[in-house]
Amino acid sequence: MMAPAAHELGVDLRVLAESPEVCAVQVVPQAPVGDYKDFEALRAFAAEVDVLTFDHEHVPTDFLQRLIAEGVNVQPRPDALVYAQDKLEMRKAVERLGLPNPRWAEVANLDELLDFGEEIGWPVVLKTPRGGYDGKGVLVLDDAAEAQSQTVKEWFAGLADREDFSSLLAEEKVPFTRELSALVARRDSGEVKAWPVAESIQVNSVCDEVIAPAPGISAEVAEAAAAAAVTIASKLGVTGVMAAELFEVPGTDSGFLVNELAMRPHNSGHWTQDGSVTSQFEQHLRAVLNWPLGATEVKGGVAIMKNFLGGSNQDIFGMIPQAMEKEPAAKVHFYGKGVRAGRKIGHINITGEADRLEELRASATRAASLIADGTE
Repeated sequence: MMAPAAHELGVDLRVLAESPEVCAVQVVPQAPVGDYKDFEALRAFAAEVDVLTFDHEHVPTDFLQRLIAEGVNVQPRPDALVYAQDKLEMRKAVERLGLPNPRWAEVANLDELLDFGEEIGWPVVLKTPRGGYDGKGVLVLDDAAEAQSQTVKEWFAGLADREDFSSLLAEEKVPFTRELSALVARRDSGEVKAWPVAESIQVNSVCDEVIAPAPGISAEVAEAAAAAAVTIASKLGVTGVMAAELFEVPGTDSGFLVNELAMRPHNSGHWTQDGSVTSQFEQHLRAVLNWPLGATEVKGGVAIMKNFLGGSNQDIFGMIPQAMEKEPAAKVHFYGKGVRAGRKIGHINITGEADRLEELRASATRAASLIADGTE
C-alpha cells in the first residue's frame, strides 16, 4: 500500500520479500526474496537503498544496530523501535514519560503473578512481551485458579528457553468503554503531525472497523490523546508513522490509558488512504526521508474503514465489481492474499458528511460482506 505513494513522489521503493508470493511482490518491481532474520541477506538489501524502514517490528534489534554502525540509515532507529517490539519496555517508557498506564508488573514466575493479582484484584491480563498481535500472546485470567492453569505454567516454564525475554507482562484488565487510535508521524527534524484521534472497533481481538474522528469524543480527551502520542514519538525519537493504541476510560484523570504502540503504518490508519489529505503511507515515506510532512485533516467530515476477512467466498476478485455496483462510494483495497478464514485480506474506505455516519458505516459493511461472503 506504500507503492502508489512512492510512485507519485518519485521514490524508488524496494522491498525485502519473505517469499515470491508475498503481496508486495505484486506491486513493487524490485522485491528481492530474503529472510530479515538472516543478517547477510539484510545487509545486502540495505546496501542498495538510501533509507531502510519497516512494515513490521520483528527485525532483530542487534541486526539494526550493526547496520547503523556500518553507515546504513535505519528509520526508525532500533533504540526507538524497541518500544514497539517489547511491551515491557513500552510500559516502562510510558511510565517514565508520566503518561497514563494501566497498572502493570513484570512477572518472572507464578508467585509474582499471583501476588500482582491479589494486589490489584482479578481479572488480570498476562502477555508475552514480544511477538504477540491480534490477541496472540495474550491470556485473560479471571481468578487465581486460572492463573495456575497448565497453560500459564507452560508460559513461565518456557521462559528458560527464550533469548528475547525472561519475564512476562501482567496488567490490570482495564474497564474501558472503547478503543482509540492516536496516529502521528515524526521526522528527524523534529516535525510531528497528528491525525484526528479515531475509534477502533475490535471483533475477536482483530480490528474490524475504524471511524475518524472518533464519534462523540470530547475535545479534551481528543487533544490529550493526540498530545500523548506526540510526546511518545518526540521523546522516544520515533521517525515515521506511529500508532498509539489507547483505552478510553471515562472517570480517569486523562480519560484514556495507553495500550500498545506500533511504529509503522497501522491498520487503524488505513482510513487515511481515502479520508485524509495525506495518507499514512505517503506520510511515512516523507518522514523517513526527512521531507516536510503533509496535512492530516479528514476529508468530507468523517472517514470509515471496514476490514474484510477471509470468509466463504473464494473468488474475491470476482465479487469486487458487484460491491462497487452496490456501493459506488466504497473504495476497495484488496491485498492480493490467499483467502483463509479469519485472515485480513482487504478493507473498504468510505468518506462523507458526519451526520451520515451510520449510513456510511452500513454501506462499508455491505461492501465488505459482499466481497468476503458474497452476501450483503
